Amino acid sequence: MSMTDPIADYLTRMRNAIKAGKKSVDMPYSKFKNSITEILQKANYINEFSEIESDGKKYITIKLKYFGDNCVIKGLRRVSRPGIRRYVPKEKLPRVRNGLGLAVISTSKGLLSDKQARALGIGGEVVCYIW
Repeated sequence: MSMTDPIADYLTRMRNAIKAGKKSVDMPYSKFKNSITEILQKANYINEFSEIESDGKKYITIKLKYFGDNCVIKGLRRVSRPGIRRYVPKEKLPRVRNGLGLAVISTSKGLLSDKQARALGIGGEVVCYIW
């Protein structure tokens, strides 16, 4: 069965792993998911990640970051969906939790955080919010 929204699946797998108190989570590999994971690592939301190949299929293993017993990631929300795409110009880039969170923006320069897109002065499609 084909998946209609692999990014929503990515976020749901992370959300479920956090709620279950897991230290790591595995998910099918794609360049888009890999780029989101790189952004999360640069923003210190996760410890590390690696690409693993098993039975001819690639996976991303993400090691979640915890502070005490609580995960650093408190929430994940998909914004732009396959049915409703949400594009924003550079002037209206979102601020998640008044700058304490992170918005992932798909731009002509690739996937960027909201802060990077603001610094470059470009808008794009708002993929998700993470706080």
